Amino acid sequence: MVGFGILAYNNYQKNKTWFLIWLSSTVLINPIFKIALGRELWNVIDIIWAVLLMISIFSNKQKTELKI
Repeated sequence: MVGFGILAYNNYQKNKTWFLIWLSSTVLINPIFKIALGRELWNVIDIIWAVLLMISIFSNKQKTELKI
């Protein structure tokens, strides 16, 4: 949850789409209010998060390479 919160904070001014994705991820996995979605759905969400994190890493890497 903290990691998604940091990603949301870092993308607040830069990219509103990524900000909303990371903010919704933070809310979804918060430890205070548990959200019961079932094992299969959580597995799908985990895969989606992994793909989104990879896309985010590679898109940020390309942007920094273009600035150099």
